[in-house]
Amino acid sequence: MGLFDIFSKKKLDSGLLRTREGFLSRLGKVITGKAIVDDEVLDNLEETLITADVGTETTLKIISGIQKRIEKEKKIGTERLNEILKEEISSLLIDNPFTDFTHPSPVGEGKGVGVPYVILVVGVNGVGKTTTIGKLARNFKNAGKSVVLGAADTFRAAAVEQLGIWANRAEAQIISQGANADPAAVAFDTVSSAVAKNMDVVIIDTAGRLHNKINLMSELSKIKRVIQKVIPDAPHEVLLILDASTGQNAVEQCKQFTEVTQVTALALTKLDGTAKGGVVIGISDQFKIPVKFIGVGEGMDDLQIFNKQEFVNSLFSQSN
Repeated sequence: MGLFDIFSKKKLDSGLLRTREGFLSRLGKVITGKAIVDDEVLDNLEETLITADVGTETTLKIISGIQKRIEKEKKIGTERLNEILKEEISSLLIDNPFTDFTHPSPVGEGKGVGVPYVILVVGVNGVGKTTTIGKLARNFKNAGKSVVLGAADTFRAAAVEQLGIWANRAEAQIISQGANADPAAVAFDTVSSAVAKNMDVVIIDTAGRLHNKINLMSELSKIKRVIQKVIPDAPHEVLLILDASTGQNAVEQCKQFTEVTQVTALALTKLDGTAKGGVVIGISDQFKIPVKFIGVGEGMDDLQIFNKQEFVNSLFSQSN
């Protein structure tokens, strides 16, 4: 393990501290005074997982998996419960095909010279959408990629201004037409500019007005159509940003957005400030969409590529 990997692991462990402390503390109480995993242990474990915001549906899958093991092995000692839980949780998390900022597409570059990788970013206000876009741009720039941002969340003047600030911090280009401009026109200009300048990555911000899903669906569909006039198979990714600290509200937002557009990847922010990190497990399992990034701090470099095994190992790590 290199120094960068060690640093990333420490950031992940630190980011999951509150979730891990609460989860392991409750898990310890579940097995106190018990030698084997019985119905009482399973009932208490179910409550523990739900309390950690794993979600009822996913929790029942985990409990069912453990019950099947008990039926097969006849009895399971409580000392093995952590190991079994890790395996069951890992089996429910979707593999993240993305491993390296030097390759924006999980299938490699190969889209032709002058054809950038286009990411359409969706999510409601307040989840850390603009911040995440800035951090993504910074990571791609650090990996040697040229990046242009599209300020298509024109419903709020503040969103356009904030994206401009993050573009400067990330040393990325930005295409903006100001507040109340046509979002689709901004998206079209952004992609056209990126193609003309042979840019590597395009990240387009969009408005997230879930109180009017019909308008949101119409707007996102229009953005996709105009982008495809320039690059027929774009956007290559629709990234939904969710705030992990909102727990089951993040699950509801995921449900709402997947109803209005084809979400292909997730980013969960603010894991470092919450004890509700278990929501990562429930969302991945329930929607069968890979978690691509997690936010574990405020810094520009605190957006990590999600690795399900590292996440599970950190969740059960005994060290702080």
